[in-house]
Amino acid sequence: MKVEPDRFDPPRFLLVGADPRGTRRLEPAVVAEGWKALRVGTGAAATPVAATFQPHVAVIELVLPDLDGLQVMHLLRRDRPRLPVLVLAAVDRAEVRTHALVEGGDDCVSTPFHLPELLSRLRALLRRKRMSTDPAASIVIGDLALHEHPHQVRRGGHPVDLTVSEFELLRHLMTNPGRVLSRDYLRSRLWPPDQTVTVRMIHQHVARLRKKIDAHGPALIHTVRGLGYILEQRKP
Repeated sequence: MKVEPDRFDPPRFLLVGADPRGTRRLEPAVVAEGWKALRVGTGAAATPVAATFQPHVAVIELVLPDLDGLQVMHLLRRDRPRLPVLVLAAVDRAEVRTHALVEGGDDCVSTPFHLPELLSRLRALLRRKRMSTDPAASIVIGDLALHEHPHQVRRGGHPVDLTVSEFELLRHLMTNPGRVLSRDYLRSRLWPPDQTVTVRMIHQHVARLRKKIDAHGPALIHTVRGLGYILEQRKP
């Protein structure tokens, strides 16, 4: 997969966290990726630091010594409304992750985390930010291409006519290739929080997109029973 062009050279990563046991591996791993990294231990320190550092992506612990992590996220987004944020939760509960996503978090991972998976999620958030700020941005997976401006999708050279919501759904799938996106994740991203969205509605939404995308080639969008949906190329 490629995303082009790259205007984040190098990307700047902000970590807001006070628990070194949970995140001590993350900062050096990000530096090893070639990113610039900065860590602060309190929510109050995050806003002034971000004003100077200008992060491209942030990881914020849900529990901080002074402020709630989601509160810090909202403070950072006053000046950077499109800042991608991954929330770290100390408990592995679905309702906690769902709340973080509904409040505006781009992703939520519980600690202790699997470092390669977390890095993969951060790369996906950065790809999404590139697309939202770069009028020439494209994502290409196999023979499927999504062009941000104008909103165009092609499969095997054939144009695919999508509604706005179908385009948004496809973008989420393509910026997270090989990752299962849960129904709660899609619900929080594609519908307003006050709208009632059933599992059936989400499934029908995906089914319509799948029918259009897979009409011109092998199946790319798959259902993972009980978990959600994934976009990946599978061998026949």
